[in-house]
Amino acid sequence: MPRADRFAPSLLRWFDQHGRHDLPWQYTRTPYRVWLAEIMLQQTQVATVIPYFLRFVDQFASLRELAAASLDDVLALWSGLGYYTRARNLHRAAQICVDCHAGDLPRDCDQLRKLPGIGRSTAAAILAQAHGLPFAILDGNVKRVLARFHGVRGWPGSSVTQKQLWRFADVHTPQVRVADYTQAIMDLGATVCTRANPRCTQCPFASQCVAHANDLTALLPQRKPSRTLPTHSTVMLLLRDGSGRFLLQRRPPTGVWAQLWSLPEAADIDQAKRSIAHDHAVEPAKIRFRHLPSFVHTFSHYRLDVTPVVLEIAASSRIGDSPDRRWLLPAEASQLGLPAPVRKLLENVQTKSESATSKAPLPAAEGPG
Repeated sequence: MPRADRFAPSLLRWFDQHGRHDLPWQYTRTPYRVWLAEIMLQQTQVATVIPYFLRFVDQFASLRELAAASLDDVLALWSGLGYYTRARNLHRAAQICVDCHAGDLPRDCDQLRKLPGIGRSTAAAILAQAHGLPFAILDGNVKRVLARFHGVRGWPGSSVTQKQLWRFADVHTPQVRVADYTQAIMDLGATVCTRANPRCTQCPFASQCVAHANDLTALLPQRKPSRTLPTHSTVMLLLRDGSGRFLLQRRPPTGVWAQLWSLPEAADIDQAKRSIAHDHAVEPAKIRFRHLPSFVHTFSHYRLDVTPVVLEIAASSRIGDSPDRRWLLPAEASQLGLPAPVRKLLENVQTKSESATSKAPLPAAEGPG
């Protein structure tokens, strides 16, 4: 029997004994639950995804419920999971399915791939796990397993290397137990054939793996050619009124954190003072900020150097609420879709404010009048 034919049976035997059988999207494996899990698992670990997945399906138990929800509600549940384009694509794809596919994900691979956020591997995972159809997947874990097993050199994101890996993925995918096989090869990559410190002695393919035999596990798959990330700077304004509310505004429909709620920003302190002076009729010279510790937030394509500052505003009447701007208490803001660093900033400011209040001396008790 050729090696390619032995791969799936060996992997399935390992999976039956060592694989993960209690993931929440495995029971039941509906197309909707598989799709949601696959999108959440893109560039995110299982342990992080599980609580988000459970909250999501509790709120939106079906594709139709997701399609009928507001984008704000979807982003609020996604808040903290990152890569928010996934959530926007998920919401839009659900609406397309209601409008064009009778409220279900299509069972055809080409039709699936036309939906926002669904590429070849995600479409294959839905068809394999929800319908048992023999489609090969190629997520990050699978790329690592196949690159090491076959000794494939080159960065897996390059077209040449990816073409090689897809060919191996197609060869190894069986005609039976496809759902289990798909989960098995992801499990092997996530729990045994890990990026760092792989557990080769526990791998069913240790004796056949090219990387293991040639001491290449630390080098394969090859990393993306490194480049220095540019750094951008911003000042985040925590404008708080006399009621303890903060000013939040919805970000534009494109770009970083698109359509999430965030804090007003300025290029620097001087620009922030000019903006506040204009909005609140305050002389720039009289504006005093309370600086919070700066921090760096790293995106995939650049680093953002953030300087947060707090400013108490006596009244907020000159900046009223609008569809894209609101004054909210921290507890109210937490119900919106917020970028993780903004959520953390609001929580920290609120915690310090409550701590300071609790330490203030109590007023003297009043005697009988």
